[in-house]
Amino acid sequence: MSIKQEKRKKAQLIMGELIGKKTEVKESKDPNKRGIKGKIVDETKNTVKIETKNGEEKTIPKKTSKFTFKEKNQEIEIKGEEIKQRPEDRIKKNWRKYNDLYR
Repeated sequence: MSIKQEKRKKAQLIMGELIGKKTEVKESKDPNKRGIKGKIVDETKNTVKIETKNGEEKTIPKKTSKFTFKEKNQEIEIKGEEIKQRPEDRIKKNWRKYNDLYR
């Protein structure tokens, strides 16, 4: 996969709906949050809520975390800072940033 295709995949994740996506917390300031895997069930401006395999819901702060998403056998890493907006605003704000990838 080319670098442009990788950037496009990352842009699609950042600008799209995260609820329902499977993720893993790769890095976090809180060592208890590292390694949490599951499906995103809720999102706010500053946090994501992940439901783990055993049904627990864990709230993860976006600002101090890094997430990994698996899309078609490819891992895409996203810093929480890149998605630290209200979900409905994230699409508008990032469209200008990633618009050149779609030309």
